[in-house]
Amino acid sequence: MELRITIYGEPILRETGKTVTTFDESLKRLASDMIETMHEAEGIGLAAQQVNSALMLCVIDVSHLNDADLDYQIDGKRPPIDLIMPLAMANPEVTELPGDDLRAEEGCLSFPGVRGDVTRAERIEVKYQDLDGKPHRMIAAGWMARVIQHEVDHLNGVLFIDHMETRQKRMMDSKLKRLKRQSRDFLAQRSKA
Repeated sequence: MELRITIYGEPILRETGKTVTTFDESLKRLASDMIETMHEAEGIGLAAQQVNSALMLCVIDVSHLNDADLDYQIDGKRPPIDLIMPLAMANPEVTELPGDDLRAEEGCLSFPGVRGDVTRAERIEVKYQDLDGKPHRMIAAGWMARVIQHEVDHLNGVLFIDHMETRQKRMMDSKLKRLKRQSRDFLAQRSKA
């Protein structure tokens, strides 16, 4: 089932997700709905906060990216991308690994029409649980690392615009104000219903 994506200005986007403690059919259904929503919106990642659920759960699907941009290992192995995507991560914890920081343009499904340059760690380690609660350890670099960092930020109430330089953020001030008005109007309508 496709879910509604929350828009910048909705308070849940600033909430830290609750730890996932129950790995049941309800969690699997939420992850499946998030994957469907992400695909319908033509995104490559989606956090639970973006579908109005403050949980430590995100999904990613970077299987369409060039294989050269997908540097990763899961539990010490590199399975084919088609076997692991789309990927659901519960309770992910990111640690930056030694290496350069890379700057690249990002967008976000909760910020339609807004894009900007963000600097992130080139290499990361992420420890997470799958939808059965089994722990995993991934080493990722490049775009895989960037997408994971973006989604894990969401789980902690951090948005990609928080990483932008002040000057760049000021240039998109009118777009951000418009999104906040839209979210305020939506919340007002919802409270009347």
